[in-house]
Amino acid sequence: MMQTKKKVSVNDIIAMKGAEKISVLTAYDYSTSLICDRAGVDILLVGDSAGMVVLGYPSTVPVGMTEMTMFCSAVARGTKRAMIVGDMPFGSYQPNASVAVENAVQLIKAGCDAVKLEGGSEIIGTIKAIADAGIPVMGHIGLRPQTSSLWEGYKLQGRTRESAMKLVQDAKALEKAGVFSIVLEMVASEVADTITKRVSVPTIGIGSGRGCDGQVLVLHDMLGIYEDIRPKFVKRYAELSKSIFDAVASYTREIKTGRFPEESNAFHMGLEELDKFRKAKKK
Repeated sequence: MMQTKKKVSVNDIIAMKGAEKISVLTAYDYSTSLICDRAGVDILLVGDSAGMVVLGYPSTVPVGMTEMTMFCSAVARGTKRAMIVGDMPFGSYQPNASVAVENAVQLIKAGCDAVKLEGGSEIIGTIKAIADAGIPVMGHIGLRPQTSSLWEGYKLQGRTRESAMKLVQDAKALEKAGVFSIVLEMVASEVADTITKRVSVPTIGIGSGRGCDGQVLVLHDMLGIYEDIRPKFVKRYAELSKSIFDAVASYTREIKTGRFPEESNAFHMGLEELDKFRKAKKK
């Protein structure tokens, strides 16, 4: 883990390839970003997964720029060191490159240091346009949550020779277009390893094996808060859902039984003012 307190830059992330593994977590609000930043996470990804774990949407598709701008601003207020990457939500970059640049600028103004787009060779022009505007871009291939449900569902990518070669080609195209890193989501480990060796920019894996240059997980998944989906690739570092449930249930019981608040939780008037108050009540 990098010990420096200076802001993590694009060049820092690129320099970590082959030298130091990159730690990435999602963040959606001020409080959790404050904790993750202090814990030494290199990149905080303000993912459109917030639509599911925070807003309760069935997928990431309904998330728009209004929500993403709000989430990014909150994370930026709690972050001093980590790089902040904002997800460009579905519909914010597909229309044309001009719209994409305009929306990318919004996320940068909201406090992000870079943006992330899902897609391969088909969005190279859009990536170049955003990069030409001076905005760092993180690529994302493999499983694409924004559109996978529309085609084949959430399945492992790179299972055949043809699909594996397409992923390698997409990664090379993204590298050439100017991305500073590439997320590989649910890509067969052998394919992810090959991509990692063939591109000069860092790869960030999620369900893509140990060979990637870094790893990313959804914070709510790894903390055991979000219970609706339990992906195989997630390691639970805590089971906070149960802890939070137990705490809330205990709080409710203590209110019902009159145990909370206790005397130690109360505030009192000074004796002189209390005496005046009592006399005033009698008049």
